[in-house]
Formats: sequence, structure tokens, C-alpha cells
Amino acid sequence: MKLTNELDYSRLNHLKKEMTRFMLAYKFALDEVSTKINILEEEFQLIHEYNPIEHINTRLKTPESIIKKAHRKNVELSLSSIKENMRDIAGIRINCSFNSDIYKLSEMIQKQRDIEVIEYKDYIQNPKPNGYRSLHLILKIPVFMTDRVEHVFVEMQIRTIAMDFWASLEHKIFYKFNKSVPEKITKELKEAAESANELDQKMENLQKEVNEIKRMDEEFTTPLFNEKNDFNIPLKFLEMMNESSKISLTEV
Repeated sequence: MKLTNELDYSRLNHLKKEMTRFMLAYKFALDEVSTKINILEEEFQLIHEYNPIEHINTRLKTPESIIKKAHRKNVELSLSSIKENMRDIAGIRINCSFNSDIYKLSEMIQKQRDIEVIEYKDYIQNPKPNGYRSLHLILKIPVFMTDRVEHVFVEMQIRTIAMDFWASLEHKIFYKFNKSVPEKITKELKEAAESANELDQKMENLQKEVNEIKRMDEEFTTPLFNEKNDFNIPLKFLEMMNESSKISLTEV
């Protein structure tokens, strides 16, 4: 009896270590992706005038939620089967101001050599029936452990601030009605999603107009400084003076 208990304890201890290692691999993969995004964000802030990343949020499923989902999806309760069939254990969500920012950021991420894109779903060009718009990527990330290299799936969602607000509200309503949302509310949610998309488009167009005005302003003016005043001198005026001086010198 004592031997049996010792064997059971040893087996449970082994399972605990394997489960801990399993969860750590996903945590480390999430840390890797977060670091990559943070590097891009810091570079945008320090070097470029515009930062497309507004907010970053990460999520790691608990062992309990993993087992529950495995039961729902009829996934075999083994770590190897769960690893292969469940690709959303680790997740990262990035909020951007505009849809164009989403594609720019996605392109940067996909160009990184140690990231393998397993799945790419564009719900911006092809919205879900409920009106949801986002870009979903399944990434495979190498995690270097002490005695092995684990390749772990990380789900990445990139969407606008407006769509993130809509998705958060839709999620709360979905579970409040125990997944049976009345048709009237479903219709209103879809209309709200369309309104959120229209707002995104209007704000992006406004941003383009502002950038164009700024570009024109920078093209035609340049600051000159003296001890007392700041002047904005049109570049065209300087070019005309430059041409005039060349003519004068030729005449002389």
C-alpha cells in the first residue's frame, strides 16, 4: 500500500512538473511577442513622429479553462493533443487608431524571421456576420528552454479602438444572455459595429487631411531663428532669391 502511494505521488509530481513546463512555454512565448511589440512601440515613440500602437493587452488561459475548452472541442486530454489543437492558449491584443495602422503593424510582425505565421484571417475586409472587424494571426514562436526548444502558438488580434470597445460590449451582452441574444439586440449590435467602422473611416480620412496640411506647410516654410524672433520664411521665397542671386552673378 505504501509503495502504491509513493508511486501515485511520484506520478502526480511528474504530471505537475510537465503541466508547469507546458504553461511556462506559453508564458515565455507571450513574453517574447510582447517584447517584440514593445520594441516597435518604443522605436515609433522615439524616432518616428507617429505611433500606431495605442494599447497592448495579453492573456494566458488558466489550466482549468484549457481543460474546459478541451472538453467542449472534444480534444484529447493530453498535453501534446492540447498543444496541437488549441491555438489560443496564449493571446495578445493590440489596439490601433486606424485600420491602415493594423496592416502596417501586421506587416512588421510578419517580417520578423523567428516568427512563423500559421494562420491569417482578415475580418476587416471580410467582416464577421455580426459586423466584427479585426485582423487575427496565429503565430508560432520558438521558446528556448534549458533542455529543449518549444514551438508555441500565440493568437494575435489587432483592431481599432472603436472596434475593441464594440467587441468588449458584445462579449458582455453575449454572456449576459447566456449566448442566446434576442434578435432585436443582435440587429442593433450589428448596426453599432457598422457605425464604429464608419467612425474609423472618418477619423482616418481626417488624419490624412491633417497630415497633408502638415506636409504642405513643411514643404513651403522653414524656420529661421535670431536672438529675438522666430520667423517662418516660405521656401519658395528663398528659392526665388537664390535664383535671382545666380542671375545677378551671371550678369556681373
